[in-house]
Order: sequence, then structure tokens, then C-alpha cells
Amino acid sequence: MKAQLHWQAAVLVMAVAAVSACAQTPVRQDTAPVAPVAAATPPASAASRPAPDPAAPKPFAEVIRGASRSDGLFPVWRKDEKVWLEVPKAMIGKPFLFTANIANSVGERGLYASQMGLSRMAEVRVIGRQFQLLALNTQFRAVSDQGSKRAIDQAFSPSLLGSGPVLSLEHPERGSVLVDAGFLLSDIPGYSTRLEMAYRLPFGVDRANSSFERVRADAKLSALTARIHFATPRIPAPPITPGAPGANPPTATPDPRSLFVDYVYSFLALPEAPMAPRNADPRLGHFAESFTDLGGDAKANPRTHYVKRWRLDKKDPAAAISEPVTPIVFWLDKNIPTRYRPTVQEGILEWNKAFERIGFKNAIVVKQQPDDADWDNMDAGHASIRWFVGADVGFAIGPSHADPRTGEILDADIGMSDVFARGSRRQFVDDVGRRSMPAADAAYFCEDAHLSAQESDFALELLEARDEIAPDSAAAEAFVLGAIKGTIMHEVGHVLGLKHNFRGSTTVTAAQLQDRTYTEANGISNSVMEYVPVNIAAKGEKQASYHRQALGPYDYWAIEYAYKPIAAGRESEELGKIAARSTEPQLAYGDDADAGGVAGADGMDPLSSRFDLGDNPLAWYRKRLQLSKELWARVQERPPVATDDPLRLRRSLMAGFGPLATVAELAAKYVGGMHTERDLPGPNARPAFRPVDPAKQREALQFLATGLFSADSFRFKPQVLSSVTVDYNEWERGGPADITTAAVRVQLAALDRLLSPGTANRLLDLPAYVPPAKRKNLISLNEVYETLQRAIWSELSTSADIDRIRRNLQREHIRRLQAMLTRGAPGMPADALSLLRFNATKLEAQLRSAVAKGGRSVESRAHLAESLGTLDEALRAKMQRS
Repeated sequence: MKAQLHWQAAVLVMAVAAVSACAQTPVRQDTAPVAPVAAATPPASAASRPAPDPAAPKPFAEVIRGASRSDGLFPVWRKDEKVWLEVPKAMIGKPFLFTANIANSVGERGLYASQMGLSRMAEVRVIGRQFQLLALNTQFRAVSDQGSKRAIDQAFSPSLLGSGPVLSLEHPERGSVLVDAGFLLSDIPGYSTRLEMAYRLPFGVDRANSSFERVRADAKLSALTARIHFATPRIPAPPITPGAPGANPPTATPDPRSLFVDYVYSFLALPEAPMAPRNADPRLGHFAESFTDLGGDAKANPRTHYVKRWRLDKKDPAAAISEPVTPIVFWLDKNIPTRYRPTVQEGILEWNKAFERIGFKNAIVVKQQPDDADWDNMDAGHASIRWFVGADVGFAIGPSHADPRTGEILDADIGMSDVFARGSRRQFVDDVGRRSMPAADAAYFCEDAHLSAQESDFALELLEARDEIAPDSAAAEAFVLGAIKGTIMHEVGHVLGLKHNFRGSTTVTAAQLQDRTYTEANGISNSVMEYVPVNIAAKGEKQASYHRQALGPYDYWAIEYAYKPIAAGRESEELGKIAARSTEPQLAYGDDADAGGVAGADGMDPLSSRFDLGDNPLAWYRKRLQLSKELWARVQERPPVATDDPLRLRRSLMAGFGPLATVAELAAKYVGGMHTERDLPGPNARPAFRPVDPAKQREALQFLATGLFSADSFRFKPQVLSSVTVDYNEWERGGPADITTAAVRVQLAALDRLLSPGTANRLLDLPAYVPPAKRKNLISLNEVYETLQRAIWSELSTSADIDRIRRNLQREHIRRLQAMLTRGAPGMPADALSLLRFNATKLEAQLRSAVAKGGRSVESRAHLAESLGTLDEALRAKMQRS
């Protein structure tokens, strides 16, 4: 899962502006304290008596006359549309957890219901007549040195989340005061920024049409659901210039100028006795509460990382296995279809096996929200599994909210879209095609379910084409349930505190992947926290489990580190022993940064990758291309049926392209790749970085050259392509199947990786990591550039005509050369630019010779002449340096 909702950090600084802009209640700037009632004095004349202050606080009982009270951490009073918070004197200046989750949303472009949002340690301050809700700064702390703590408090500011006037005098018995809860009818989570990113329109809060929908409170919690109306005054006209950037209005709302978003605000008490924190270890992966400890200057690295975990204590500490004092309870959302509830529960409870190994029985409990329940499990009092739908949705997410002081997880809400069932099955039974989620939106979520559904689309198409699974059969249902269980196990792992493990699949051999007994007991990876493709057998292989069905060795190990009860005073020693097992082959681990695709990391280790399978990923990539070819061959032989959906053929052909772009990029990771290890310093530590075997790098280049760069991999019968129809019920119906564009999209994933600055830098640095005696067989950057250029332009050494797919690939190669030769590339080393120019000069000579020869089709001759002209201009152009 990518970091939980990246947008929160970007918009936090907007919270103050959002609150002040949306607040409608007049706020006095006078912050003088309320004067006490004075002793009796002689009556003054009417002329000398001061006029009453209309903004002065009124008696408590007068403010809430006729209102109903919900007891809670902050009691909530409600009368008609008015809502007040009662602020107990004991809660002023006392930290608590303030969260804002998204219960209802728009249903497209990453703006979905059932999503966790803002989480801050907060406190309430009352300054005279003014109430303030402050987010406390937990990024900088002094764990022990109180002198440092005072300096830190002076150095780093809190943030204002909301404010308003104090409306009442103190309660005569409780000493509490009342504040208008209307300050919550604003954009505290900063959702307007998300709306602007999705639609490029300035949506703002319309306070007059925002309201409170429901209230829930108990001794440790107060939760209010606010329905916030966002509006934009007008939709601008499209830009006059075609292709120019412009607004992209909502399509899932009746009127694109208006939409509602429900925030579930929770005020949650922090534990009175903080849980003992547990330090994270980089040799295995847990989400962490991270901060800078400035309490003294003796630490070499002030950054501190506490494992995020639930509090589990045995009822009977002396027993080998005991139930916990407080189990982890997951509530199943009432929106989960009845037919899937048992499978969802099964996926959750699978984790109890890991807790049993460390002495806990029934550590996790599952409860079902009643179908007639009138409470929302998005509040901070329920950990839940939420089911939601959307116009273009295809993902699941497993975030959590934790006590910033210790890392103790207090709440979690797994968002589970219907991609598991509808997303996979609708391709299978020829329902409407899926609109894919834009990549910019997908970046906010764990992509496991979205990409797993893409894999399922392909697998089900192939299994149907093989006549191995029939649509709507029991086997098809079992396949879908398997996908649901695997993804639920993955997301529950996240809310238990586990990060992704993208190296896990490399611990399983090809033979084990064909052994059903093995895969049912051990899974198809060493961890359910891996992104894995469907384990579909090639022709001649045995079919084992399709999906993740069991926890792997890494999962047991990670749970042991986070949750094993350890006696006080022995934790450092015991945790060190657990983490030291990282060298065991079955516990291989690599996270998102190792796999690449996140800021500052392009993923240098080809063994840490998303959606590879087996201990020889290159063999899997070759197999995956062959499976796509098999699907295309079978679909082209399938006779048309009168009852078929007209779009079935188009979707079947395109299903084979979906995951191939991932295969192309991952194969290219081998070139210039470096294997990484997380060992701590010591006499037996393995090298932190080790170059990929040159033979493997050359094998990857050969696969790309002869497989994915070859037009022969994407051949289709003319009579089939001419039968690919469009959806005549939609205005944007498109045209014929664009196989050429689909193919070049796959090829560019590899081309861009091979020409990237990261690949160039590592290839240039390879000799520095290898002893002089072993440098003879190293692969060089020039060898890569020469091999790539020779593969892409192989027709220049013959008189063969150039296929359109190949012309497109060659054209994209020329465009990249032109850009780097004339403008450079950020991070590209000077030696790489020199080698690109050196090889481009040779290509120019080859193109000139090919143009002079002639003999090809007019399209090929025109393409060669254009390529020569473009390259000639680039080589002679003056470099535009920044």
C-alpha cells in the first residue's frame, strides 16, 4: 500500500485557511476572560447602565434549552439543525486523537466512499471567549530530556484545525462550557484540494447547505457525521486550442457544479496508560510512527521509529496460549453482499494462525454489523471492513489510525471495492467494460486489488478460452472467492501493521507453484503482503492454487516481531534474535522503495518487484508473454456466438495486453540492476549492494529484443480485427481495435527504463563494485545502448520492409534520442549523454545508407527519411542547458 493517502500531508497547511474561510459564526477578537459576577451594588440609572454585550456567553441551561444530550468524551447536544459540543474542564489541554474519515463521496477518480482520512493528536484550548482545536506537533519530541522538550515546544508550532466562540458560561456543577459544533462544517481534511486535482475546478464549501447527519458518543468517543456541500459557481468553457489544459468536470454527479461529501469526525480518548512502544527494525517491514527525537545530542541518528501495532495482552500471562484481554475486533460492513461475507471473514481470521504461534488464542474477532444498524462504522470506535462501489473503481486499502505517542493502533477501516466480484466477473460474463482508474488517482491507494483484478480479467479470459472454467459456474465462483480472500488477507495484514513485501514471491520454485498440496498449505509467495499475479499454468504444466490462500513464513515472522509478549528489560535482546533470522532464504523481504515507483527510488533490485512469480522472474516474464499469445490465438479461433455481447472480442484481445507493460518494465530492471540486502553491520553481513549477474542482464536484454520488441509477438488475423466492434450506445465509442498503440505502450515501459538516468548511473558504476580480476565479463552502458539500438533498428541491416508496430517503436526511440541530445535529461550522467551521441551518430550513418538504398514500401521509405532528418537535426543542434 502506498503511503496512506498521500494528499493529507500536502493539504494540512490549508486547514487553517479552510476553517477560517468557511466559518460563518461571528468570532470576537477580544480574548479577555469572562468576568466573574460582582457583588451587589447600588442600582445605576438607565442612562448610565452599559448596553448588554450580545456576544457574551449565556447561562449553560439557556443555550441548550430543549436540546437532547449524547454522553461522550465531549458530550454532544442537538436541537433541530443546531449542534453543540460540551467541553469538559478536564479535557482542556488534554491530548486526544482527532480523525476525519470519508463516509460518502463522489464515486470516481479516486474520490470514493469508505476511506480513512485525517488523523492528528489534538487538544482543546479555551482562551477567554474563544475555543480552539489544535493539532499538536508530534514530528519533533524529547523522549526523556524535559529541558529539550521546552526548547522543542518553542521551536515547532502546532496547527489550528478549527475555532469558534465559547457560547455559554460554565456549567454550575460540571464546570464545562458549550461551543457551536458548526466549526466542523468546513473543510478540515482539505478535501477541496483532492477535488481540484481530480477536476481542475475550484470547489469550495457551501456552509449554508452543509449539515450534521448523525451523532454517536460513548465514554471514550464523540463522533459527528457532517454532510459537506462543495460547489463551484460555474463550469468554464473548454479551451479554444485543442489539447490545451482545461477543466475536467465531474461525470458521476447529476450537476457537475454541486456535490456532497460526508466527513465522520471523531474525538477519541487516548489510552490513559500509554502502551510500551516497540522499535522498528529495517530487516523486516512494519509501518511505523516516526519522529525526530531531539532529547539530547548523544544519538547518532535522532530519527526514531515505533512499530504500529494493536495492544495485545494475555488474560493469563503464565499460560502458553491465552485469549487476549482485549481482542482486535473487525466489523463487517452491512453493505458487503451476503454471499461474500463468509469469505471475507475467512480472510480476516486466517491471521489468527500467526497469533496462535506466539501464544494468543482468538486474537482477532469478527462481528457483523446488523443490516438495520443506524450507526456508521467509519467512526473511530469500530475497526471495519467497508464495501463500496464507484464508476471507475478498482482497489482496496488498509489504513489505520494510531496513538502518535507509542504507535498503538486504535482504529482501522479497510476499504473494499466491488472490483473483487464485479470487476473480475463482469469481463467474464460479458458485462459492460471497466473504465480504468487514472494513474494519478491510483497513486493514493494500495494497488493490490486494482492490479489483481486486471490479472483476474486475463486469467478468466484464458481459462474460458481453454474451456476449463465456464461463465457463472461453481468453478468461476470459487475463482472469485479466492481473489477476495487473498486481497482481504493482504489488507488485513496492512492494518495489523505490516508493509508490502515485494521480494516474497522469489522464495517459491516453479515446481512448487505447480504443486497444489504445497500452495494450499504455504501459498504462492512467502507472504500475502506481496503483489502476485494469478498462478495460471502454461500448457503442459499442473495447475495448483490460483491465488494467495495461506499465510507465508514471512507473515508469521513479522507478526512475531510486532506482537510477541516479551518481558520488560529483555525486549532489545529478544527482538534482536527475531530480526537476525532475516538471512534465512524463506524470509526474504523488500518493500515499496526496493521495488521502485515511489519518490526517490526507481527500484534497482529485480528480485523486489510487483507482480512477478517464482524464484526465476525472467522465466515467469517469458511465460507470461506466451500466455498472452495463447489467449490471442484461442480467441481468434473462437467462433462467434449470436448471444455474445458485441464488446466481448475487444475485451478479450485487450486483456492480453494489460499486465504485459508491467512485465516489460520488470524485465528491464535486470539491466543495470543491483541486488540489495538489509543486513546490519557485522563479520557475517552480506554486501548491501551486489550487481546483478551479467549473464542475467544480457538474458533480459535478449528477451526484450526478441520478444516484446518484436512485431511478431502482436500478430492478429485481419478477419478478427475487422470483427472488433464498438459500443454504439455510447457517444465516445472509439474506432477499430488499436493494437499498434497497445503494443507500443508495452514496449515503451521497457524502453524508458533502459534509457533512464538510474540505469545509466548504475551501469557506469558497476566496475567500482567488482574486484579488478572479475571485471572482464561485466556488461557496460555502451553494450546496452548498442544492443538496444541494434534490436530496435534491426531492419537497417537487411532490405526487409518495416512493420507499423516497429515503425512506431523506432519513432519513439528517435524522439527520446532527440530530447536527450538537445535538452539533456535530469539526473542523466554526462558519460551517458556522450555514449548516446556516439551511438546516434552510427545510427545516422545507417539511416543514410538505408534511405539511399530504397527498395522498401513508401511508408517505410518516408519513415526512414523522417527519422534521418530528425536525428540529423538533433545531432547538429545546440544543447539547451538549464
